[in-house]
Amino acid sequence: MIDPTPLLDAFKRGEVERDVRLLAAQGALAPRAYEQLAILVLLLEDRDAEIRETADDTLNRIPEQALKTFLARSDVPIGLREFFADRGVFPDEIPQLDVEASAPEDPLIDVGEADAFAVDENEDRETATQRLAKMGFSERLKAAVKGSREMRAMLIRDPNKMISAAVLSSPKLTGPEIEAYSRMASLSEEVLRIIASNRAWTKSYNVVLGLIKNPKTPLALSLNFMGRLNNRDMSQLSVDRNIPEALRIAARKRVVANLSGKG
Repeated sequence: MIDPTPLLDAFKRGEVERDVRLLAAQGALAPRAYEQLAILVLLLEDRDAEIRETADDTLNRIPEQALKTFLARSDVPIGLREFFADRGVFPDEIPQLDVEASAPEDPLIDVGEADAFAVDENEDRETATQRLAKMGFSERLKAAVKGSREMRAMLIRDPNKMISAAVLSSPKLTGPEIEAYSRMASLSEEVLRIIASNRAWTKSYNVVLGLIKNPKTPLALSLNFMGRLNNRDMSQLSVDRNIPEALRIAARKRVVANLSGKG
């Protein structure tokens, strides 16, 4: 099954402003095929008639063969296949549900704006800062998905949670970037919660350690992850003055318990 992304979750919760919903209805926002289709289907029920009509027009413009190929994937939710079946579009063949696959990275319809963000991943911070300074909200939202590593590093701190959700939904995002974000005390609690709730990301010990040692991580999440620490990191945590006192005390108790157990 395809995992949801922070961007798609925001649309499901109804937290997206009209201009962003209209952008998504045009097919210009989502970075992956599944996100694009799932968001367009959601927007068919939007309270705004223009957004509903735009989303329907975008769905109708997706090449049928591309849709059939996508729907034949084993990881496509059955609800999405049923939706398109009602519109007369069926998979090329019956999906083999026991075959694992991942959704393609590219959206199914190209709105012709990718080149504006086809930047060098080695772009320096000064260049990225200058480019972002000239962008409006919609452009920053697209840059969060399609821009460079330096752009993502700045946009993850954006006070607008749609921007940070878009960064965390970018197919260009790497494991080392998530590790770096987990340690950043300048991020919002919401961003840290999203990272902590992603099972793929928290398989990384370094991400878990970063979250635990980050003073902005909600205490309940840090306590939940603490059992995964090795003895050395647990000992360091027990004397770390940069974390909440309750977490430090909990770590100290575990250290004492471990020593008692050895005795």
